[in-house]
Amino acid sequence: MIPPFHPHYDVWALAFALAFGYWYADRRLRLVLAPEAPPATTGQKWQWYLSVVALWLVSGWPVHDIGETSLFTVHMVEHMVIALVIPPLMLRGIPRWLADVTIGHPKVARFIRPLAKPVPAFVLFNTTFIAIHWPDLVTLMVQGGPPHLLVHAWLFGVSILMWMPVLSPTTAIPRLPPPGQMGYLFAQSLLPTIPASFLTFSTVPLYPVYGDAALAFGITAVADQTIAGVIMKLGGGLLLWATIAVIWFRWTKQEREWERLESTLRAS
Repeated sequence: MIPPFHPHYDVWALAFALAFGYWYADRRLRLVLAPEAPPATTGQKWQWYLSVVALWLVSGWPVHDIGETSLFTVHMVEHMVIALVIPPLMLRGIPRWLADVTIGHPKVARFIRPLAKPVPAFVLFNTTFIAIHWPDLVTLMVQGGPPHLLVHAWLFGVSILMWMPVLSPTTAIPRLPPPGQMGYLFAQSLLPTIPASFLTFSTVPLYPVYGDAALAFGITAVADQTIAGVIMKLGGGLLLWATIAVIWFRWTKQEREWERLESTLRAS
């Protein structure tokens, strides 16, 4: 059963701040901080605002409420969107000038750069993603309050770090070359297999805090966590592999263009 409507004013406020702040930065602050920089492109705007909509949808009613009270599957979807959908959209939506004066600012980049390197980012993200699905921590989160907010904020933060080697919008925090990006994302797609397997193949409920709440939706607690495990493995894998495919096609296109340019120069 879907919980009664419950407004999440904190989520609404955050979504408004992100949307309005982006608009204000592009329309007003850019003219002061980087007057020669072009405004955000249509594609960048779409990706930023889509990330805000995604955040609002998964963190508000009814998705957040169902995931917190009834279905671990929905809770898993919320985690996947926070980790694998919102961060890449945001990073791709940030104009270069805005990235340079925020995360690329020397004082900020000096702190972020070591953590955004492939190995630290890989360890931080995967350790976090495994830990937040540990039964005791899930129980603490589902009970609501500051722990749930802090865990989701931490997940979002380490997810931003995880995506930086691939989608960093500023040269202050360099990206990997395309082959390195593909290898890095391939490695990211492997480790979640471990917790996903526990969820998918377990024959007993792993999250007693949910009790029999899933029965209201016509499934058992074991079936609920099995579906969550499939979403973790297949859903996350598809998102990462789709990104790998995009990187591959762009890289090969650039290589062909360089080859044609070199052939033209040699011919001339």
